[in-house]
Amino acid sequence: MKSSAWTSPPTRTAPAGWLAFLRSLTARGLSGVKLVISDAHRGLVSAIGAALPGASWQRCRTHYLRNLLAKVPKTAQPWVATLVRTVFDQPDAAR
Repeated sequence: MKSSAWTSPPTRTAPAGWLAFLRSLTARGLSGVKLVISDAHRGLVSAIGAALPGASWQRCRTHYLRNLLAKVPKTAQPWVATLVRTVFDQPDAAR
């Protein structure tokens, strides 16, 4: 498994900035990307599809949970967070 340390990602979430950034990574040798895990900025997600053909995209679990809990009453947040974490803790189909 390889990962890339991003040293200068775009400061905006516009697709053009992310696309240029991802293309700069591929120009420096990044290849064979199979999965990108990130937050759900539309510009980033569309740039991943354009610059990294064949790569799948998955939303970051931490960002997903934060966004979900922002919609839940404060009193229910601990319960909802625990419930969501148990969903992610389930064994996969191979087990």
